[in-house]
Amino acid sequence: MRNDIAYLIIDMQQEDGFHLQDFEAVIDNCAKLIDAARAASIPIIYTRHINNADASDLPPGEPLDALGRPASYCAGTRQVEILPRLAPQPGDPVIDKPRYSAFHRTELDAQLKRLGVSRLMVSGVLTDACVLSTVLDAFALGYRVDLIADACTSTTSAAHYSALLIMTNWVYSIELFNCEQFLRALRGDDFSSCKPASPDLFAHRPDTLPQAIARLQSSLQPQE
Repeated sequence: MRNDIAYLIIDMQQEDGFHLQDFEAVIDNCAKLIDAARAASIPIIYTRHINNADASDLPPGEPLDALGRPASYCAGTRQVEILPRLAPQPGDPVIDKPRYSAFHRTELDAQLKRLGVSRLMVSGVLTDACVLSTVLDAFALGYRVDLIADACTSTTSAAHYSALLIMTNWVYSIELFNCEQFLRALRGDDFSSCKPASPDLFAHRPDTLPQAIARLQSSLQPQE
């Protein structure tokens, strides 16, 4: 067991305002990671994105419904609660956050420091919003990040992979896994991952985005 790592599950809530690509598979993978983390005594920390019901603390331009309430993640509604299949157990910290990043105006950094955590395993939604913002802040604060790519998703696969490529290109402390390979790593078995060795490792032009995605996918699979 490693004692310097925690599992951060980002915004796996019942909010149904977005169609999320392959969401059921992402839920399945998060469930596997939760089971493995508990078996390894790795602390699990959940985040919930919650907007004040009176819209008093929304960023400029945040969408509102017909009654002037936040159009998504509205406090006091079922939508802000963690999905039942992934629900926290007693004692699991739940960080409520008002912005994309789990570190913005929260106690997350202080909690991690109290736990002696220097590395985060990360999964959740949306890859190109809350996951991306949280990972960038984790990097800025000095954490290493294990991102489980197929336990994250966004509204489209293009958005998901674009965010993964941004993080892989510029977050020097990141290592990307698929769920199967990360579980192998936790067990101490041989595994494959993508650990950037240079800046802009997956540099690409707009017309070569599919090839960059294919290279990233290939890097997460066992090499023959």
